Amino acid sequence: MKAKYIAYQDTHSFSKLVLDYVNDEEFLKSFYSFRPDMDGLKKAVDARNFNGNRAELVEVLNQQYQNVKTNKSVNYNINLLADENTFTITTGHQLNLFTGPLYFIYKIVTTINLALELKIAYPEKNFVPIYWMATEDHDFEEINHVSVDEKNISWIQQTNGATGRLNTKTVEAAVMAYKAYLGISKNGKKLAKLVEQAYLQNDNLADATRVLVNSLFERYGLVIINADDAKLKSQFSAIIKQDITEQNSAQLTEKTSETLEQKGYKTQVNGRDINFFYLIDNLRERIIEKGDLFTVNHTDISFSKEELLKEIDYHPERFSPNVIMRPLYQEVILPNIAYIGGGAEVSYWMQLKANFDFYEVDFPVLLLRNSALLIDKRSAQNLNKLGFKLEDAFLPVEELKHRWIKENTDSNLSLADEMRAVQGIFEQIKLNAFKIDKTLEKSTDSAKTKTSHLLVNLEKKLFRAEKRKHKVSLEQIENVKARLFPSGTLQERVVNLAPMYVNYGEDFLSTLIENFQPLGGDFTLLLP
Repeated sequence: MKAKYIAYQDTHSFSKLVLDYVNDEEFLKSFYSFRPDMDGLKKAVDARNFNGNRAELVEVLNQQYQNVKTNKSVNYNINLLADENTFTITTGHQLNLFTGPLYFIYKIVTTINLALELKIAYPEKNFVPIYWMATEDHDFEEINHVSVDEKNISWIQQTNGATGRLNTKTVEAAVMAYKAYLGISKNGKKLAKLVEQAYLQNDNLADATRVLVNSLFERYGLVIINADDAKLKSQFSAIIKQDITEQNSAQLTEKTSETLEQKGYKTQVNGRDINFFYLIDNLRERIIEKGDLFTVNHTDISFSKEELLKEIDYHPERFSPNVIMRPLYQEVILPNIAYIGGGAEVSYWMQLKANFDFYEVDFPVLLLRNSALLIDKRSAQNLNKLGFKLEDAFLPVEELKHRWIKENTDSNLSLADEMRAVQGIFEQIKLNAFKIDKTLEKSTDSAKTKTSHLLVNLEKKLFRAEKRKHKVSLEQIENVKARLFPSGTLQERVVNLAPMYVNYGEDFLSTLIENFQPLGGDFTLLLP
């Protein structure tokens, strides 16, 4: 495949905050530590003050991988984490069924590539790509389906607890439906086998996801972590205690959010007074302070302050950070220097800088993950035949139609000259009327406005009439947009890995590795 790069703003798909961050807006500098470039990353490495337990991290990872077939690259990278010269590059994501939308894959590739680039730039250091599984998330409805050819495949299951602990015994029907889509081609059968091994030979969703993602990316040394672990949580227990009892994160995040909103930026997350859940099997519910007690929402479970502190000491794994506190937990247990996220993630991490500062935890470099649009051969040919450049595909469909008609009609569809002439005539009428009776000025302006509206509507009718003469070409524009932007949004937010793997096999992943530029600052167009 060949790659072409365009500026993020030219895609019309990213928020003002993200674009301003990428473009180094001065106001935002207080909301992060280092710029997302090689110089900023070097500063982050030099400044990193990691106090986590490396030996314990390696021990937990080796335990989590004990039933996973891995290659030497993964094992080597896990053991490298015990070395003081080793740092991590991390991305995180939910446990979407069969990897979910493509942007999950793009996150991981960006993470792998940045680790490779940093190793080349600083050979005396080690950089390990990490996928942090959001195993404690409880919103099953967000992850229990996948879209293939505009058809949803869903996993039907009742659950209230953490999705990572969810038993996979009921997933077989979804696996069979996915296999049916993959078909009998060599590539389809290969991916089907990987999915079967992952989901039907493991007892919970966390293990199934680890096996599948490992099978796709183990050759690049990707390390997958499940932080739903008592030993890892114990390293975070002091902050858990302090934040639940003092509720610092709530105040700090709210203040930061207000500052961003006053500047016109949309914030992504809203904190609560207590930003932790209570987590046991089949239960993940908010902790709420009521009088002298800390209660677990929708249950009869409650603790006095003393009982709560003891519970955190004895069972830290029962305290699950929400979206506000999870990033802090990550940076406490990983020797991390960069976090790779989508636009919404980069935005909400900026709401958290003050919280990191308060707890004296290093804030990582924030990098916007690589985004891509794969333009199939047919769509590329259609765009070229219609006279559009590849980047024009991001324009709204009506704008494309309008442009095409203007460039392909022999008729004069613009009434701009006539409108200017009418304006001039009415100015003369207005002058004459004023001489006769000053009160006629408003009547003249009203007549001019009505006439202008009539001409605008007439121009629209001319375009509609011309559209009917070019029905085939305009339908081609609609079809191209529908193929490249399913459901009217970026391909990567809807399309699953399945059609890409069926058509291109492992070459698709190799192409991403070859062409994604984590520090490039551009959107990637891929052409077969």
